[in-house]
Amino acid sequence: MTLYPQLIIDALKTVRYPGTGKNIVEMGMVEDDMRISGLHVSFSLIFDKPTNPFSKSLVKASEAAIHAFVSKDVEVDIKVKAVEARSTPSSAPSFEGFGNIIAVSSGKGGVGKSTVAANLAIGLARLGHRVGLLDCDIFGPSMPKMFNVEREQPYSEEIDGKAMIVPIEKYGVKMLSIGFFVNPDVPMLWRGGMASNALKQLIGEALWGELDYFILDTPPGTSDIHLTLVQTLPITGALIVSTPQQVALADARKGLNMYTNEKVNVPILGLVENMSWFTPAELPNNRYFIFGREGVKQLAEETGYPLLAQIPLVQSVCESGDAGEPAVLHPETPTGNAFLMLAARVITQIDRRNAEQERTKIVETH
Repeated sequence: MTLYPQLIIDALKTVRYPGTGKNIVEMGMVEDDMRISGLHVSFSLIFDKPTNPFSKSLVKASEAAIHAFVSKDVEVDIKVKAVEARSTPSSAPSFEGFGNIIAVSSGKGGVGKSTVAANLAIGLARLGHRVGLLDCDIFGPSMPKMFNVEREQPYSEEIDGKAMIVPIEKYGVKMLSIGFFVNPDVPMLWRGGMASNALKQLIGEALWGELDYFILDTPPGTSDIHLTLVQTLPITGALIVSTPQQVALADARKGLNMYTNEKVNVPILGLVENMSWFTPAELPNNRYFIFGREGVKQLAEETGYPLLAQIPLVQSVCESGDAGEPAVLHPETPTGNAFLMLAARVITQIDRRNAEQERTKIVETH
């Protein structure tokens, strides 16, 4: 069987706190830190004080409910927390080893953002840099497919008594995705908090090592995941990807506004126009502007942000992505060269940004 958080939550709704008639879920006693690995589930129960007289009995009742309503084969690990422990400040982890953190974003789906992220990461590696790539799209991970490592399963190493995930490495890029840990045929029925917690684990509990560039392939739009990222990582800058189509440009503006909001304040490195034009193989000198002409270029001129690349729509880009061999691996082709030039321009923009602006601050949670 496949475990997912809602199964566990539904089982815990049958556990009632003595004397109240309410279950532990509606009372907010189930911490939003649930982790599932195979048939093992772990989470925390929140109590008003460390000496709560019902803590042990409710832990046992929760285990029994999961075994009764989910499966007897589930291994259950429940931690007990007191409310005062939730607000105790902890020392923030250091992300100095991540080097420059780049968020690759788009206002809407279907504009080729993940294709750009994958080719940018490999392009930076091909230019001699140490690169990490995190697939932040918890509900629609695509990087395992694009790198042809769908069957890979990351293992863990124990460091100072703590299990750390070892990223998959290919084409000179260290990469992690939630896609390595879930059944690709089963939908992710997770609340936003659970997805954010899984993302934090991939960031902070992995052996990324020393990196020059850490690429974040963010989900489309604006969501809890984006908020988690800016509250967890000091993002050096964002790259906004869009097609020339007006409806895509409208959403791209929202992405720009999200990062430049005074509470977020992440610098914009530049814009990337994907699917700029279509060139058929039999007519290599012809350009057909299927999604409009130079829409992102006009947006760049309007906003003052640099246009870093115009990537043509070529059948081989889709085919190479599906085959797990991104176009930048073939820089002799027009598309491969465009992606390699994008990587070089991103390096220039990063260097300029670092010389002119202070390090980005993590957004504080209030």
